[in-house]
Amino acid sequence: MAFSSDEVERYARHLVLREVGGPGQARLQAARVLVIGAGGLGAPLIQYLAAAGIGTIGIADDDTVSLSNLQRQVIHGTPDIGRTKIDSATDAVARLNPYVRIEPHHMRIDRDNAVDLIRKYDVVADGSDNFATRYAVSDACFHARRPLVTAALGQFDGTLTTIRAHETRSDGRPNPTYRCLFPNPPPPGSVPACAEAGVLGALAGVMGSLMAMEVIRAVADFGEPLVGRLLMVDARSMRFETLGYGWDEGNPLSGSAT
Repeated sequence: MAFSSDEVERYARHLVLREVGGPGQARLQAARVLVIGAGGLGAPLIQYLAAAGIGTIGIADDDTVSLSNLQRQVIHGTPDIGRTKIDSATDAVARLNPYVRIEPHHMRIDRDNAVDLIRKYDVVADGSDNFATRYAVSDACFHARRPLVTAALGQFDGTLTTIRAHETRSDGRPNPTYRCLFPNPPPPGSVPACAEAGVLGALAGVMGSLMAMEVIRAVADFGEPLVGRLLMVDARSMRFETLGYGWDEGNPLSGSAT
């Protein structure tokens, strides 16, 4: 894939990286990535994917920008209050990188529509803020055989992992599914929503940027992804820890419970 002179300059710092280079940048340019949610996690994620030169970014979101979003959802600005987050994010990407195409999906992802949408993309990044969507997306990625980068935020903590449950390890065992890590969602009401509990704004930027790193890694194919590993970030003590997890033969997607 040939780059224009403008693109060569734009992506110069990628092109000189041995682990990315021209072939990796070409893969980024050809990639189709679906981002679920244009909020706290999705905002920095979309920005860095666009800056990296991901050719097509699908955004699925059904919300509008509110004043309380702006403390952490940095892709939106004060003039965007009242607009759909997709429209606001689309304009921001156009200002950042005109070579990126946005495919808007003004919708809420659920079990009925997730697979059909996800099949249109190469990689899925889930930055949603509710358990119903997370489980619908992770199950759909398994059935559609798509890699999933998924993260979650607490008040001062965050988690991140990459799911490639449609693939096997070198020893022949399946990679773990999302349900191997979190078999079932917590009971309704047991985890307070962001509006009730609060969240440190800059933490969303950290976790969203790490999500972008995992997506770019998956596309450009360098390094070791967080498959079978859960990255846990504690912003109070500025501690990063990684927890290993494996395939559960009793999981309902690829185990004995199927």
